[in-house]
Amino acid sequence: MTTPARLGSATLPADLAARWRARSLASIWLRASDWDHPTVDHMAYAVAIGDDPRDSAWNLGQARGEIGVGIEETIDDVACLYHALGPHHPPPTVLRALCAGWADAQAGAVVAGSCRDPESGLPTTQYLAVRIGEACASLTPGHLVVVDVAAGDVLPAVRIARSAAVGEALVSTYGAGHPMAALGGGVFAVLVRGEQDPVDLVPLLRREIDRRVGDEPLRSATRCPVRIRSVDVPRSPTDAADLISRLART
Repeated sequence: MTTPARLGSATLPADLAARWRARSLASIWLRASDWDHPTVDHMAYAVAIGDDPRDSAWNLGQARGEIGVGIEETIDDVACLYHALGPHHPPPTVLRALCAGWADAQAGAVVAGSCRDPESGLPTTQYLAVRIGEACASLTPGHLVVVDVAAGDVLPAVRIARSAAVGEALVSTYGAGHPMAALGGGVFAVLVRGEQDPVDLVPLLRREIDRRVGDEPLRSATRCPVRIRSVDVPRSPTDAADLISRLART
């Protein structure tokens, strides 16, 4: 198999992106107006310099899925990128990441509206349970970052404001690429897949939460310090469902 380093050894990212675009629009892409996207440039850059393109492929797949591009068109488009370099095909690892990102966008569309927690704006427990079940089948299922901000009984209006603040902090810290949910009663969880960047974002998350709940009455309604722990995703779907049941607070 040709390595990414060899693929990108003599190609400038901007030149590769231009050749990729021309090849895709001339052959398989249906709407020229929606091809350009920042994730395209990141993907071309990763391939051109010989970097691992899996994260870029995941983000590209998610971006394509969010605007309604079909999975076949998405895959064929990335094939055009590699064909622009010669007789090459996308590596299976890149295609898997691309499809995973596309599937994440589709799942996000499914949880819109009534499938979102009205207080935090995050997906519901049922959504996260499905994504954890999918992670169980992976060789590297990853872990859950569990956040508990509850500090006794609070007024409904304060609870809603606290949930919204924590939801914003989670999205700001982890981004849309990480499935997350409100589990009820001031408990939240984020799924960090095993193949994703292992950088510990918990310190940043603490700062983001503290910044958003620093004023009264949210300060008094929020556990201090916020309890954050990591829980390994079980290998069994049954165990995963049990885990969610234990974590959920209703």
